Amino acid sequence: MLKDLLSYKFRLRRARLLSEFLVSFEPPINVLDVGGTADFWDKFSESIDKKINVTILNIDLEDRQTSYRLVRGDARSLPFKDNMFDVIFSNSLIEHFGSFNDQQKVAREIRRVGKRYFIQTPNRNFAIEPHFVFPFFQFLPLPMKIFLLQKFNLGWVGRIKDKKLAEETVSSFRLLNFYDLKALFPDGEIINERLLGLTKSFIIFK
Repeated sequence: MLKDLLSYKFRLRRARLLSEFLVSFEPPINVLDVGGTADFWDKFSESIDKKINVTILNIDLEDRQTSYRLVRGDARSLPFKDNMFDVIFSNSLIEHFGSFNDQQKVAREIRRVGKRYFIQTPNRNFAIEPHFVFPFFQFLPLPMKIFLLQKFNLGWVGRIKDKKLAEETVSSFRLLNFYDLKALFPDGEIINERLLGLTKSFIIFK
């Protein structure tokens, strides 16, 4: 499908940018992936020849054998010491926290435990909401979002008939715009990921 091809294209570009970002570090490079998966690093490690020690933190850990360190935890309260990692990497995670207060907690923790960071997140002002894959879904009133999710199979989320669960689901996303991102990471530089000339998502890095 087209959305799968586009998603794959953007993942490849992010992997290339991340590789270019990491080459400036002296190995071994200690990386914390907040909200990531071992599958990503299995594929990414083929594109870089430097030694990377990867720790993956997630609420839901994968049930598989892997050479990476897997830690169960919450991004709002990372169980690590200050400046413990050379780089914090996070891909499409911070928008999954439904309040700006929680997103501030995530950003503070990322900046606390990492010397540098490389964060990707969708642009709130892009025409298509990336999780529900529906035009301007992020700007609709909450009751309308709940109604649509109960009635239609939307994007990566699917259809949720239960009203309470539908409300919890739509309330668990808060997309960020350029100014939100700069407020969360004031020392970061932003790269615009564009689709048809429009900013689809952001990468902010330090």
